[in-house]
Amino acid sequence: MILKIITSNPGKVREYREALSSFGIGTEHVRIPYDEIQTSDLTEVVGNGMRCLKSAGISDFIIDDSGLFIDSLNGFPGVFSAYALKAIGNSGILKLMDNVNERSADFRCCIGCNIDGKDIIVLGRCDGIILKKEAGTEGFGFDPIFSQDGRRSFAEIPVTEKNKISHRGNAVRLLVDELRKIF
Repeated sequence: MILKIITSNPGKVREYREALSSFGIGTEHVRIPYDEIQTSDLTEVVGNGMRCLKSAGISDFIIDDSGLFIDSLNGFPGVFSAYALKAIGNSGILKLMDNVNERSADFRCCIGCNIDGKDIIVLGRCDGIILKKEAGTEGFGFDPIFSQDGRRSFAEIPVTEKNKISHRGNAVRLLVDELRKIF
């Protein structure tokens, strides 16, 4: 089975390839632009993206929308994580959290998969905290400021280990469970 990973983010491609290969699922990286609606719900964003791609004749694909949801910032940046990363970066998030003691946050990943005419949508989550400073060189995005265990940032963890605990890894496992029900 080969699934198209539709994203412009090479970090996501690496994580998907690593996670899906262990389940015997092959991947192909494809860059196809599609409309991403602005809403506060990751599932709505993914569902709309899937409809756009299918109406363009695309099939057998994976898309996702992911976000970092920080409790003390009322869930910001959430679905606007990509924009926030470009606009203010990790340093901007850390600045917003200066003198904030409550640092709980979670990463969420909503995966939409179309395969053999069937649609699957799953949501994975990883709870953790926002660190006080950036750490590590692995990963991408907000990985240097997010820690699942309070000791190491996602950017300090090799991708194989990260996939065992991360929001995307959890979502991939949910996706594979759904694929096994179909095939």
